[in-house]
Amino acid sequence: MLTKLIISLIITIAITFFVPSVSFASPYGVGIYNANVPYGGETQLTISTSGAISIPINPSVGGTLGSASGTVTVVSTDVVGYKLYVRALTSTNMVNGVASLPASANGSPAALATNTWGYNLDASTNFTGITSSDVLIRSAVGPFTSGDTTTVTYGVKIDQSKAAGNYSSTVIYTAVPQTT
Repeated sequence: MLTKLIISLIITIAITFFVPSVSFASPYGVGIYNANVPYGGETQLTISTSGAISIPINPSVGGTLGSASGTVTVVSTDVVGYKLYVRALTSTNMVNGVASLPASANGSPAALATNTWGYNLDASTNFTGITSSDVLIRSAVGPFTSGDTTTVTYGVKIDQSKAAGNYSSTVIYTAVPQTT
């Protein structure tokens, strides 16, 4: 009897926000007077995501590629800009009970090996493996009072050798204001 396996992959997006405890003013004549934030005012930075991402897959013998996208939006009144980083929270593996699916070994966008997962920023079929260290995915200059959105696509290539079920991992996005 032939059984159809369906694996649902869920990436939970956690958000963290970091602001240095000490800020320094730009050298005299370098800043933009009264731009977006009145003189003496504080700049603001917020980050949000579109939420959890689910990738339903019907695996095949040779491996099936599935992908889904989510967004990260940063709102900032800082005229200098911000940097956006991504990393895995505790493990680069997606887990399903005792079964796991490792992150791709790709250090730059490339095709996924079977039974691995990764992310990209261009919605292509090439992916980079997630790491446990912060990786810069966007550096933006200027204020973004209406928000600046980055689309991140997650992909997984899986075959029928993996146990059916929900494989999940937690990804952290960190937005850091620019200081110079």
